Amino acid sequence: MQNNNLKIGFIGGGNMAAALIGGLAGKLTAGANIHVVDLHAETLQRLQQKFGVSTAQAIDAAVAGSDVIVLAVKPQQMKEVAAQLAPHVGSQLVLSIAAGIRAADLSRWLGGHQAIVRTMPNTPALIGKGVTGMVATAGVSQAQRAVADAILHAVGETVWLDDEALIDPVTAVSGSGPAYVFYFLEAMQQAAQEMGLSAEQGNALAIATFTGAAQLAAQSSDPVSVLRERVTSKGGTTYAALTSMEESGVREAIVKAMKAAAARGRELGDEFGKA
Repeated sequence: MQNNNLKIGFIGGGNMAAALIGGLAGKLTAGANIHVVDLHAETLQRLQQKFGVSTAQAIDAAVAGSDVIVLAVKPQQMKEVAAQLAPHVGSQLVLSIAAGIRAADLSRWLGGHQAIVRTMPNTPALIGKGVTGMVATAGVSQAQRAVADAILHAVGETVWLDDEALIDPVTAVSGSGPAYVFYFLEAMQQAAQEMGLSAEQGNALAIATFTGAAQLAAQSSDPVSVLRERVTSKGGTTYAALTSMEESGVREAIVKAMKAAAARGRELGDEFGKA
């Protein structure tokens, strides 16, 4: 449902911001109600032409007049950007899509601003198939929470968290998760070629298999362990493959890797949050 009065300001116009704007413009709010600030004139021109947004190369009055400010800059740029933004922030909802930036640090950099929603989207948002972990500070109203949910829903599913510390596991599971899928696809494609299939055939088979299996898991009421068992006849081909994976410690390696990602997320929060 479109809200013609909702004004949204984006600081940063990169890929994720563009995906969000594409999901919002003309749907949740009119493109003319979206204002984008980015240093790169080419980026701004492209967004203006495609979505009808207004643009600027520096934080301005249009940002100050927004109901929601979306921070879509790189984590290492956030402290500097927040300092520039602080004089323009009043009662707006501030929505951060930057990895590793804790709400308390962002609040401090924004002069004590309390209405902050921290989010962790992932790259399938670029095609409207993302999933975003979200957590709100105590200063976020129910109405602002609903708006934040609607904004991220424009590019996929949302999962709300009660504890900001869980953003690091979310980062490990879904934020970094697409890379694990691509890594597994690479391995399937490599195996396909080593067994005599062409690169094109291996690519088509691997991607279609992954897509189909994921959709089956999404649509089935059964746990994935049951779905796996149904394709695994004892002594058959699938059994041989899964036995080999178990002997090689693939499951343990994946779990260990994801825990490493979560640990790195906590480390980044410490590093970025230093005064």
